[in-house]
Amino acid sequence: MDTTTPQTAATRPPLTAYRSFVFMWLNRLSATSAYQMLAVVIGWQIYELTGSAFDLGIVGLLQFIPAVLLTLPIGHLADRYDRRWLLRGAQTVYLVCTLALLVGFAMRGLTREVLFAAVFVIGCCRAFEIPTGHALVPALVPTAILPRATAAWAASNQTATICGPALGGLLYSISPLLVCAVCVVLFVIAVGLTGLLKLERPPGAREPPTLSSVLAGIDFIRRRPRLLGVVTLDLFVVLLGGATALLPVFARDILHVGPLGLGLLRSAPAVGALCTMLVLTRYPIERHVGPAMFTAVAIFGLATMAFGLSTSFALSLAALTVLGASDAVSVVLRFTLVQIETPDHMRGRVSAINFLFTGTSNTLGEFESGAVAAWLGTVPSVVIGGLGSLLIALSWMGLFPDLRRADRYSLPDEAKPDQPPAQAPA
Repeated sequence: MDTTTPQTAATRPPLTAYRSFVFMWLNRLSATSAYQMLAVVIGWQIYELTGSAFDLGIVGLLQFIPAVLLTLPIGHLADRYDRRWLLRGAQTVYLVCTLALLVGFAMRGLTREVLFAAVFVIGCCRAFEIPTGHALVPALVPTAILPRATAAWAASNQTATICGPALGGLLYSISPLLVCAVCVVLFVIAVGLTGLLKLERPPGAREPPTLSSVLAGIDFIRRRPRLLGVVTLDLFVVLLGGATALLPVFARDILHVGPLGLGLLRSAPAVGALCTMLVLTRYPIERHVGPAMFTAVAIFGLATMAFGLSTSFALSLAALTVLGASDAVSVVLRFTLVQIETPDHMRGRVSAINFLFTGTSNTLGEFESGAVAAWLGTVPSVVIGGLGSLLIALSWMGLFPDLRRADRYSLPDEAKPDQPPAQAPA
């Protein structure tokens, strides 16, 4: 039975009262800004070297592979060890990889293969960073304000996704060396902020490293139709609707706007997402959760189709902005539902499985878009993807009626049957 917390949004303390959450917000802002700037540099450089849409799809595939291979071990590590140290380690490797790219640009030694290798390392880091960060956020604030914290934390990501690509495109037009240097500074800041994080609630008992404990996240999601529907919906929708890999093609060959235009195109979805998330931070969606999520997915598909058919830079920016706004609603609802309905001792493994479905759908979707574009053409690839997103949303409404009818979030107490065994070591 669904219940709600007694407090209202107006009576809960402000998020700024929780310093560790503020530090985490800034960490996310810094690391994601640098990541997005690197994405502009690497994407443009690869397309400049090869002129191949398929190679842009390979970039997504190279990030998908480590996520698949590392998901289960990462989830268990995040539930057994200090998540703050795992986050710091991943962002430190980001820093080292960026320094290597800086040296490569300075020595003019970056080839297609070197860039692909850098993408693979970055993909490994992201496989650690994202699920660990997702699992860490609920420990920084009380459960009662988690929906607002989720929107604010996601807003930091979208702020970075706006500023990062636009700044990256601008700096790239001056010098790729300058982009890498700024990324180095941002990653240093992110690593430093992880040392300031203090948990709102201490971690509970941790399970020993057995095969069953590593696979427990899969079983947990499988036995909960809401969670299963949420993670698989995102997988297929983003898999079919992932047009961002083709933005260099649109920027250079269709819209003719160059690197700066590419940065603006990459930023446009985040503009819509940020505006939406700022509203959700103040006024979180706490009723009609299921219908709101499916409506957002339908708008996402329509906006994807509109972008694919557009030959106007202004219209393309508008379509991507709507796409980002609708995706923001879906992201906040999905993330909040997963985190609220999962007990803390399972959050690392569940977040890792969620990342496998949601995070890798972005990278695999980029590969799918690049492959279909190489086969059918760029515009048909994007339009077919948007149509597929609509069809998946309609199908999932029938396959997961409990999710379609979901009105409120369930309290985490509903997960009590899955408490860790009493003999588990601290």
